[in-house]
Amino acid sequence: MDIRLLHQDEATGARPLWLCNENQLTQLLDVLPAGQGTWARAHDFRAERGRVLALPGENGAVAAAVLGCGDMATLDRISLWDAAPLAERLPPGSYLLATPLATHAATQFALGWLLGSYRMDRFRSQRRPSSLARLVAPAGADADHVHAAHAAITLARDLINAPANELGPDQLAAAALTLTQRHQGTLRICRDQELATGYPLVHAVGRGSPRAPCLIDCRWPKPGAPRVTLVGKGVCFDTGGLDLKPAAAMLLMKKDMGGAACALALAQWLLDAAAPIELRLLIPAVENSIGGAAFRPGDVLTSRKGLTVEIGNTDAEGRLILADALADADAETPDLLIDLATLTGAARTALGPDLPAVFGRNTGLVDELRAVAEEMNDPLWPLPLWSGYDDELASRIADLNNVSAGPFAGAIVAALFLQRFVTRTDNWLHLDLYAWNPKERPGRPVGGEAQCVRALYRMIRQRYG
Repeated sequence: MDIRLLHQDEATGARPLWLCNENQLTQLLDVLPAGQGTWARAHDFRAERGRVLALPGENGAVAAAVLGCGDMATLDRISLWDAAPLAERLPPGSYLLATPLATHAATQFALGWLLGSYRMDRFRSQRRPSSLARLVAPAGADADHVHAAHAAITLARDLINAPANELGPDQLAAAALTLTQRHQGTLRICRDQELATGYPLVHAVGRGSPRAPCLIDCRWPKPGAPRVTLVGKGVCFDTGGLDLKPAAAMLLMKKDMGGAACALALAQWLLDAAAPIELRLLIPAVENSIGGAAFRPGDVLTSRKGLTVEIGNTDAEGRLILADALADADAETPDLLIDLATLTGAARTALGPDLPAVFGRNTGLVDELRAVAEEMNDPLWPLPLWSGYDDELASRIADLNNVSAGPFAGAIVAALFLQRFVTRTDNWLHLDLYAWNPKERPGRPVGGEAQCVRALYRMIRQRYG
């Protein structure tokens, strides 16, 4: 279905939608037509947060609606998740926000409405009816921003939700090609012997699969502009390799390319918004499979940077492919280097599925992102690059091992591994995310999620214009 905000010239016949906190309830009931105020009182409407009440007109049809905002001190603090249930919970038709909001709040409200319209149903023979409630672009809202954000988040969700039999390294490359063609960028796809020579860890991880690995390198030059490089982990399916995962742990491994999906989404959004930056996007794309050519526990591999890595566990493959991509990115010393990856179960154990972990040497940069993330309702939490755990990566026969010998601090140890390959760029952020909603919530259906994308977009625009 067409999921977008209605233009103001499409507002004819739209029903007013009121927002009301508990302190404003009496005032609102007094200004509503008498029958609607009586209806609200008869239904014991108290402006509880998230409660939606349809209000009748003279003929009994829905004439308006009101959304409760609870004890929210000011309605300008309304979030996108407050609006997310409305597309499905309101009766079909068009609605016009009757309560004025500041620009940021109006924009977030509109984006939440569109996100609440998302479902992954293209594999169903009977799809969801398209009769969802529609929102007229609120006064003051940045509709272009809303549509660009919605398109980016939808791209990430669709890629993550795609089953692995449909999405492999070639399909990730195709998505990158579409983006480069649309925005006049350049695309280099490194495969076969060139990959084995230039990005040996990427090649080693992916060589066990019949779906060949590749390194996707997209560039959008803008001479003189700040240089931002994004790196996304693109493991299209992860069996664990020869250190095979148990069946239960493999069920969601189609989402192990969630970092690549989020990096693609962020790149698309920045390009759609014509952000004044020179952008580069690197995606090491592989499938970690079992086969005669699969890499083995105990193998020693030489990375692009020249460091040798002993393989302690083939299921710690994400950090290997990121290492080669990060070494390439770091060699250019960009102004900002960000990698996104569904990297460790340890981060989920520590912070849960909703709270990605962020690591960085520049604590000011980490604090900046955390503050923006809180403002954008796109949460994350800092974890330390604690040097005391660095010796956990020691190897008797190589420069380092890809895993720790112990069971503790797995997310930190993985970040310390990546840090070995980022030696020139101070402004580096590593985000260890889940990229999945494990439970159903308005605007966040079970399935793929574009975590950190909104926060990163906002931080980059604040930094570079």
